[in-house]
Amino acid sequence: MATRTSAGILLYRRRPGGPEVLLGHMGGPFWARKDAGAWSIPKGEHGPEEDPLAVARREFAEELGSPVPAADLVPLGSHRVTSAKVLTVWAAEGDLDATTTRSNTFELEWPPRSGRVQEFPEIDRAAWFALDEARARLLTGQRPFLDRLVEVLDGRP
Repeated sequence: MATRTSAGILLYRRRPGGPEVLLGHMGGPFWARKDAGAWSIPKGEHGPEEDPLAVARREFAEELGSPVPAADLVPLGSHRVTSAKVLTVWAAEGDLDATTTRSNTFELEWPPRSGRVQEFPEIDRAAWFALDEARARLLTGQRPFLDRLVEVLDGRP
């Protein structure tokens, strides 16, 4: 099986109690009633000919309805998030009103084998989380990026 690649941007803001990160709750019927492990860094798949950073910026805008509110991006590296997918992430310090986010949509036959195609948002809502709470809500494979963000903020390599 060929490895698929994705790229995303982890937006963070500094708060007196510590940093917060912006995550998106995955849309569609499979994720509708799930919370823990159902949130994601805004990201999208890309092919080998595409620039991962350009894809990360595009996907952020598509999934949240706003361009990345930061000019400086810090690479957090790549991590194998599933057996078939590698995710590359950049951190960006900025702020965004999570209540105003609007995602692009996808079509899915729902219920299965019904012949009825429905449209769902890729991200049905976004929210800011302190790192401990983000760790509980984030997809398991993406959690190492929180540790990498802490290393960057602490000035460690």
